[in-house]
Amino acid sequence: MVVVRCLQSSSPPIPPSNHNNDTTTPIPPPPSSSLNKTLITRRRTIIFTAASVLASSSSSYLHFYQNSLLPSSSSSSSSLHSAIAQQQVDDELQQQEDRVVSLFQETSPSVVFIKDLEIANSPKSSDAIVPIDDESAKVEGTGSGFIWDKFGHIVTNYHVVAKLITDTSGQQRCKVFLADAKGNSFSREGKIIGFDPAYDLAVLKVDIEENEVKPVSLGTSGDLHVGQSCFAIGNPYGYENTLTTGVVSGLGREIPSPNGSAIRGAIQTDAAINSGNSGGPLIDSFGHVIGVNTATFTRKGTGVSSGVNFAIPIDTVVRTVPYLIVYGTPYSNRY
Repeated sequence: MVVVRCLQSSSPPIPPSNHNNDTTTPIPPPPSSSLNKTLITRRRTIIFTAASVLASSSSSYLHFYQNSLLPSSSSSSSSLHSAIAQQQVDDELQQQEDRVVSLFQETSPSVVFIKDLEIANSPKSSDAIVPIDDESAKVEGTGSGFIWDKFGHIVTNYHVVAKLITDTSGQQRCKVFLADAKGNSFSREGKIIGFDPAYDLAVLKVDIEENEVKPVSLGTSGDLHVGQSCFAIGNPYGYENTLTTGVVSGLGREIPSPNGSAIRGAIQTDAAINSGNSGGPLIDSFGHVIGVNTATFTRKGTGVSSGVNFAIPIDTVVRTVPYLIVYGTPYSNRY
């Protein structure tokens, strides 16, 4: 636009008119070649100036355009990084959940539900058999346990089956609910094989017949660390196959045993352990049993767990159970 206007305004100068009568010599017009040179010079100057203005305007506009894009580009990049980071967090959480689900699915078939029953009408003859499914049987307590081996040995707490152990009337029975390796549930009567009240441990035996059972995977309690994850599977208040999660809260604790002595080296955890969880396994993140859930600290008169729970370390269990299976008593009681 500037160039066009400049070109239209360039015309030869008109000499001023002289109204005086004085004789004057007219000013001759500039030669044709001189006029052409003048016009060409002015055109070049105007075109050059206009081109400079256009170049400057284009440069300023490009700079402005680029600057206007930078914030948007930076914002988009930041949003993209945030979305990627959030997706990574979501993926990690999903993986953690999947691991816990898999852990429960792999371990729960090895956990059993134990009911203490009292038969109302005991048989007069010791040879008579009273079915544990008798409707007249009274449930006096419940607990948990886990399958020790493929022969049907069940490990639990002494206090879970104490009534059966100390029964002299013949009215006490123990019913064990378990699942085979394929996940099919069945129940059998549990017989006492051995017990050790000093460590609050007992071993039951069930007739698995043709059923193939899945023993637990044993770990070790010697290399535990405070803060590592742990999981409790049991039957609190009769709710079968309940999973609770927590961490190892403390090590080397001392808790009382049923016979009044102290159980040393107990594992403290905040994984919920309530009535009915006793005898069930405490497992690590790999599904290995690291302890036997046995006690919880409750405020007097409330019966409510305070989150301070204890398990017998599996290293103690591994040292004790084989003697209970073979001899029925711990090694220390045989001499």
